[in-house]
Amino acid sequence: MTSPLRATDSLVLTFVGPDRPGLVNLIAEAVARHGGNWLESRLANLAGAFAGVVLVQVSAPARAGLITSLAQLEQEGLRITIASGQETAAPAGTPLRLELVAHDRPGIVRDVTQTLTRLGVNIEDFSSALESAPFTGETLFKAQLSLSLPADVPEPTVRAALERLAHELMVDIKTPEPV
Repeated sequence: MTSPLRATDSLVLTFVGPDRPGLVNLIAEAVARHGGNWLESRLANLAGAFAGVVLVQVSAPARAGLITSLAQLEQEGLRITIASGQETAAPAGTPLRLELVAHDRPGIVRDVTQTLTRLGVNIEDFSSALESAPFTGETLFKAQLSLSLPADVPEPTVRAALERLAHELMVDIKTPEPV
């Protein structure tokens, strides 16, 4: 059986607007109206703004109509950017899942990502948040990362490099579950 979308384009949509009910539905309606398929998304309310990134697939003939419909959502307060997606092969490196916990401080994300970049590690997914520590109420930075390690960089090297950033940075490495 063939897919209902024959010649398709992948589009990566990024958007931001003042948070209110119905914003996700506005985008979903536009995608569905043009026969598109919502494949993947990351959406969040950040400081009163609702922001997200969405991967959609749409037939080549419907692409222009979808782009026009999405542009009209600016009247609803949504700023949307559209980029053409590319088919990519699975990451060539070794997958690694990290959980980081540290006392919050300015520059922590820069320091972590700089360390990973120097090792040639690719960040596949990164999410972070601030939380209050139990008992003390101190602000903790927590991050979850999915990484792809180059063949010549073993997991202990990544752990050691991150732990050198600061003595209070805890690194928990999770091995990916078999597919």
